[in-house]
Amino acid sequence: MLFTDKEQMSLTKTAVIFWQRTSLFTMLNKERMHHGHLFKWETDAHFSSDTEFEDPDGRNPKLGKGKSLKKGKKIPSEKVKSNNGGKPASMSRMNGHHQENGMENMMLFEVVKMGKSAMQSVVDDWIESYKHDRDTALLDLINFFIQCSGCKGVVTAEMFRHMQNSEIIRKMTEEFDEDSGDYPLTMAGPQWKKFKSSFCEFIGVLVRQCQYSIIYDEYMMDTVISLLTGLSDSQVRAFRHTSTLAGRGVTSMKLMTALVNVALNLSINMDNTQRQYEAERNKMIGKRASDRLELLLQKRKELQENQDEIENMMNAIFKGVFVHRYRDAIAEIRAICIEEIGVWMKMYSDAFLNDSYLKYVGWTMHDKQGEVRLKCLTALQGLYHNRELNAKLELFTSRFKDRIVSMTLDKEYDVAVQAIKLLTLVLHSSEEVLTAEDCENVYHLVYSAHRPVAVAAGEFLYKKLFSHRDPEEEGMPKRRGRQSLNANYVKTLVFFFLESELHEHAAYLVDSMWDCATELLKDWECMVSLLLEDPLPGEEALTDRQETALIEIMLCTIRQAAECHPPVGRGTGKRVLTAKEKKSQLDDRTRLTELFAVSLPQLLAKHLDSLLRQIRDIVEKHTDTDVLEACSKTYHALCNEEFTIFNRVDIARSQLLDELVDKFNRLLEDFLQEEEEPDEDDAYQVLSTLKRITAFHNAHDLSRWDLFSSNYKLLKTGIKNGDMPEQAFTILCDVLMIFSHQIVSGGREILEPLVYTPDSSLQSELLNFILDHVFIEQDDDSNSADGQQDDEAGKIEALHKRRNLLAAYCKLIVYNVVEMNTGADIFKQYMRYYNDYGDIIKETMSKTRQIDKIQCAKTLILSLQQLFNETLSELGYNFDRSSSAFCGIKELARRFSLTFGLDQLKTREAIAMLHKDGIEFAFKEPSPHGEGHPPVNLAFLDILSEFSSKLLRQDKRTVYVYLEKFMTFQMALRREDCWLPLISYRNSLLAGGDDDTMSVISGISSRGSTVRNKKTKPATGKRKLAEEESSSSSDGTWMNREQTLQTPVMMQTPHLTSTVMREPKRLRPEESYMSVYPVQPDQQHHHQTPLDYNRRGTGLMEDDEEPIVEDVMMSSEGRIEDLNEGMDFDTMDIDLPPSKNRRERTELKPDYFDPASIMDDSVRSGHPFALPPLSAIHFLAVEVKLYPLSYGMSLQSVVVPSSCPSSTLS
Repeated sequence: MLFTDKEQMSLTKTAVIFWQRTSLFTMLNKERMHHGHLFKWETDAHFSSDTEFEDPDGRNPKLGKGKSLKKGKKIPSEKVKSNNGGKPASMSRMNGHHQENGMENMMLFEVVKMGKSAMQSVVDDWIESYKHDRDTALLDLINFFIQCSGCKGVVTAEMFRHMQNSEIIRKMTEEFDEDSGDYPLTMAGPQWKKFKSSFCEFIGVLVRQCQYSIIYDEYMMDTVISLLTGLSDSQVRAFRHTSTLAGRGVTSMKLMTALVNVALNLSINMDNTQRQYEAERNKMIGKRASDRLELLLQKRKELQENQDEIENMMNAIFKGVFVHRYRDAIAEIRAICIEEIGVWMKMYSDAFLNDSYLKYVGWTMHDKQGEVRLKCLTALQGLYHNRELNAKLELFTSRFKDRIVSMTLDKEYDVAVQAIKLLTLVLHSSEEVLTAEDCENVYHLVYSAHRPVAVAAGEFLYKKLFSHRDPEEEGMPKRRGRQSLNANYVKTLVFFFLESELHEHAAYLVDSMWDCATELLKDWECMVSLLLEDPLPGEEALTDRQETALIEIMLCTIRQAAECHPPVGRGTGKRVLTAKEKKSQLDDRTRLTELFAVSLPQLLAKHLDSLLRQIRDIVEKHTDTDVLEACSKTYHALCNEEFTIFNRVDIARSQLLDELVDKFNRLLEDFLQEEEEPDEDDAYQVLSTLKRITAFHNAHDLSRWDLFSSNYKLLKTGIKNGDMPEQAFTILCDVLMIFSHQIVSGGREILEPLVYTPDSSLQSELLNFILDHVFIEQDDDSNSADGQQDDEAGKIEALHKRRNLLAAYCKLIVYNVVEMNTGADIFKQYMRYYNDYGDIIKETMSKTRQIDKIQCAKTLILSLQQLFNETLSELGYNFDRSSSAFCGIKELARRFSLTFGLDQLKTREAIAMLHKDGIEFAFKEPSPHGEGHPPVNLAFLDILSEFSSKLLRQDKRTVYVYLEKFMTFQMALRREDCWLPLISYRNSLLAGGDDDTMSVISGISSRGSTVRNKKTKPATGKRKLAEEESSSSSDGTWMNREQTLQTPVMMQTPHLTSTVMREPKRLRPEESYMSVYPVQPDQQHHHQTPLDYNRRGTGLMEDDEEPIVEDVMMSSEGRIEDLNEGMDFDTMDIDLPPSKNRRERTELKPDYFDPASIMDDSVRSGHPFALPPLSAIHFLAVEVKLYPLSYGMSLQSVVVPSSCPSSTLS
């Protein structure tokens, strides 16, 4: 029967284990153990299957081939013979210890990885196994190191016997899979983090437990050191890492550290033995014990031999591993080497703290990796912290001091921080080492933006300048104020601040020293006394410059204590304070209040004259508005009649204002009387003086200086010269907004007398101003950039001003200050000036449509009618409809159509009204050539057809019937080119009329399946604008009431209440829309069923079982991008041609319609139509009335949003 290799291996292992278990006790009786007791086996272990003998990767370990490993100092006579009769070592006991879970045959790697057993017991079991069979135990230890490297290979007994270390390493390298780059010591996760710690602990415990016997057998340590030295030279990073590193420890390095511990213990024991020997030898001859002397000599000799052997081992590791690996290509390996040598020098300074070892740390401080440089500094900090070691560091300090100082400016902030801390330790150990230049290199770092660096530098500064106290002062009682011990330190801090020449950074200096010098910086009593009290005899008084610096430092300390957060640039934001910090903050605030409530008036009184003089100088020298207003507020705060200083401040303020007013009157008189044009200097003098007076006018009563007359003269001159139209227009628009009907909103009816509604003439003037000053070509603007039209910046500035003017007027339209139909002159410029004003006009259309869809639609069609009339005037009656002018109007109409979106139900009434006005305009004026020729405006139907796709199917029939009202029988038969607009428009209304499968973007579901009738009272008064009167038919009807055509008719619009405040001559939407038009008897069709006007509709179309939806038809000139453009204005923007000057446009989007900016002449960025914060637009909607017809449905409902903003400007 044949077995596979795996089966043979399993059977072999089972047989070996069985043989070992039966012969174990015989073997143990024959073997002499060093520890004098038998190795105990657990007899209750069971093996369920041969899978328990497999390695952790699930495969059987390879059997050896009878080869043995040659070792360096292996003495054959010292080898303990195996009790298996020369057979291969037992594979069932690879680590020689037992697991608590009952599983034997677990490899050492798995035991350490699981970490369930105490490391002490794991090592003790391994030592017992080593004493029993050291080859097998060493093989386990070697495989442990191999597996820790992530290698899948296993060192077999044959390889261990017959192959050299280099051959074994080469063999393992061939079986190593380094593709992933991960191995146990670099893997992430809590399990592997624990494994790293367990690995380091295992190395340390192993050496510690072996230090009294096995470590000196010249076999184990020689073998391990030889193998690790070879692995540390491998080309495989994992081998180098594992043999050199162990998490944050080191295999070779951690082994070295453990040996250093052993050597240190031996050194201590030798010293103790030497002292005992000297003490015994110094005894009198009669009391001297010769046997004890001989025993102590023998013990000292043995300890010396062990010491020499340990030092040989350390020397082998240092030269074989450290010397090569401290400059390894891997930064982590270099860092660990430096970290460990620092530990050796600190632990065993007698052997390692000398220049032979320190030089490696000094050289590595120049490493290119910050991680390695950081380890150098932390290692040196451990040495300099111990003052007893300072003598051994003198040569190193003098040699590498400059390098340490330069590392304070390291690009890695962590390295710079540790370098400063190291210099602080050096300064603490010996002040003479660092020169004044070295200290100055650290001093300026207190102003660093990186807070850890600044705090470390602040601690260095405090140690250098403020930590030394005279011995005489220590015993003196604590004094307060100017005589306190901190007085000299406060002066020293002021001197340092002035010498650093960074006066604007006092907050950074205070923050840097806040942690280490809190007591000094919070001694506000001392600071105040230095400012108030006279100097002591023999003491030099502070100069004005020094007092200024002291005040600035004191203010920064107050702010730091009260706010508890670092200055700007030193923190990521306000952090949450702990309970202790909150209590400290509260205590500091209480102290500050109690102290400065008394001290501040004294300080002001002492320096009041100087303060008033400086404020006066500031007002005379500066013209910045914020600075002048701050001075004005200061005067206002000091001019309190309850203050004792009121009279002095009031006199100073009056003197200042007298001079300013006299200067303004004198300059203004000269400015106005000059025959020639005033130059810029004169204008600047007048303007700057007026700005100073204005700043005081905002906070003080200046009525006794009679400033009105002077300013009125200036205004009259400006009006006469006419050089302020733009400013006047902007101010007028703002005034109209402020005193509009919104002023009474929010329960402020008492302000109703202040409401002002502009009349038609004023509205016309405002519109004409916009047309004359805004819609002009760039080169025609004579006011752009002081005449520099060719200058790019000047053109942008001029465009900026024109956009401000347009936005101011559009804001009046949006808030119903002027009639909405005046926007027609604005909307018609949409395409022509899209690059300059497209966003403003588009937003205006959006807002007006939200307010009143019907009136917005009438305004859009009116803008198209105006453009059409202009084209007729320019090209004549028989113009070519393919001309660019006419095509431009059609394109604008198509764009307007897209603004209504895809929800046809939502814009149903507005579209119907648009078609009504368009039809009436087309047939308004008959042809001057007689009835056989088309009306003058018939070509407008070609433009109107762009909106046909927005009609519902039943509405198309209704509009078609209304169109036939204006057509004669002869018109319907005409097919000439001049009648093509009528033919095209009729076809657009008939298209899809019989198709019941068309679709409409929903809006149906939101409106519900039924629409209720809403009865409203008719309005008492009606009026019409001139445009409507001229465009409406004489009878004012769509169709007659008795009309009995088969197509549905348009019914009367329900009468709506007007807005809360309706201005005179305001266009009412219900008056501009279709009323009930009685049908003449001759137009009646006899098969028309009677209409029941009182019947409530139950659906969109009562005679249909379900709503009929209609497909949206785009115009013939529509492009594929129209699908993206044709969205509702409420939710989507229109995708118009991109701006040719997009960068400029993004810079010209101020918040034009924000009431907060009404009185601000500066341009603010933001949305051009931001509504007032407290305003809202109320919509009053009349629900749809539905009437049953024979088929289809009449357009009977009109949604008329009433535009009545409900709140005023704040």
